[in-house]
Amino acid sequence: MREQQADYDSPWKEALEHYFEDFMAFFFAQAYQGIAWSRGYEFLDKELQQVTLDAALGPRRVDKLVKVWRKEGEEAWVLIHVEVQGQEETNFAERMYVYNYRLFDRYHRQVASLAVLGDERPEWRPSQFGYELWGCRVGLTFPVVKLLDYRERWSALEQDRNPFAVVVMAYLKSQETRRDAATRRTWKMHLIRQLYERGYGRADVINLFRFIDWVMQLPAELEDEFWQEVCQYEEVKHMPYITSVERIGIEKGRREGLQEGRRDGLQDGLREGLRESIELGLGLKFSSAGLRLLPEVSKIEDVAVLRAIQEGLKRVNTLEELRRIYQ
Repeated sequence: MREQQADYDSPWKEALEHYFEDFMAFFFAQAYQGIAWSRGYEFLDKELQQVTLDAALGPRRVDKLVKVWRKEGEEAWVLIHVEVQGQEETNFAERMYVYNYRLFDRYHRQVASLAVLGDERPEWRPSQFGYELWGCRVGLTFPVVKLLDYRERWSALEQDRNPFAVVVMAYLKSQETRRDAATRRTWKMHLIRQLYERGYGRADVINLFRFIDWVMQLPAELEDEFWQEVCQYEEVKHMPYITSVERIGIEKGRREGLQEGRRDGLQDGLREGLRESIELGLGLKFSSAGLRLLPEVSKIEDVAVLRAIQEGLKRVNTLEELRRIYQ
C-alpha cells in the first residue's frame, strides 16, 4: 500500500491535551509521582512558541509546555517533547538542551525535559547533550521512552486501561501495517472493539477513536468496509458513540472531493457533520459554557471556517480564543 503522508502531530497533540495526566502516569512514573495533580495543570503553548520561535534547530514535532505544582509545594514548569516522526534527527538532543535552557532563562523555574521517540531504529536513543571546555562542563540528561520497546509488552498493553496503552498500540500497528492495508483494517477494527470492551465512556471512545482513525488511514474501499463493520458492531453493543457523531464529520469530510454533480448536497452534509463535531468538542472541552457558542456556530456557512473551529478546539484554552478564530 502506498500510504499518504500522515499528519502524526495533530493526533498526538490532541491525545496529550485530553489525557496529560494519563500520559505522565504511563510514560514517566517518577515525574507523575512528584506532581500535585489535585492542584491542576495548565498548558502554555503560546509561551513555548515564544521561546522556541527563533531556535533554528530543525523541524519541531509535538512540543508541550505544562505548568504543574510539585507535591512539595513548589511551582514548576514541565516541558513534554513527543517525537512522533518515523526518523531520527542528529540534533535532537541539542534541541532538547536548547529548549531547556531557554525556558529556564525565561522563567527562572526548574524544567523537566522528557522525550518519547516514535522512530523505527531501535539503536537511536538520544538522552543527553553537553560539552566540556577547559574544566567548564555544561549539559542536559533527560528521560527517554522508546515506543518500539512496547512491541515486547503487547499483552500488558492489552490489559492496561490507561488511554495511552491504546495510543501506543495504534501507533505501533500503524508502523507495522504501512504496506499492508488489509492487515491494517483488521487491526484497526480490533483496536476499536477494545475501546468498548475496556469499558471506556462515550467521550473516551470518541477521543481514542479519533487517534486510531488518524494514524491508521485506509484506502477508500477498505474504509467503506471498516465503517460498515463499525456500524454493525455498535448496533450489537447498543452504543452508537462513533457512528452517531464522528462518522458524519469524518466520513463526509473525506468524501468532499467526489464528483461535481454531488457537491452541493455533500457540502450541506459536511456542514452538518462539522457542526455536530464542534458541538461535541465544545461540550467535552468546556462543558455547558462551551455549548453557549452553538447559536453563533450554527450561523456559519463557510466550510473552511467550520473546519478551522473544529481544529481550533484541539489547541485553544479559552472560549475567547476560539471566538477569535471566526469573528
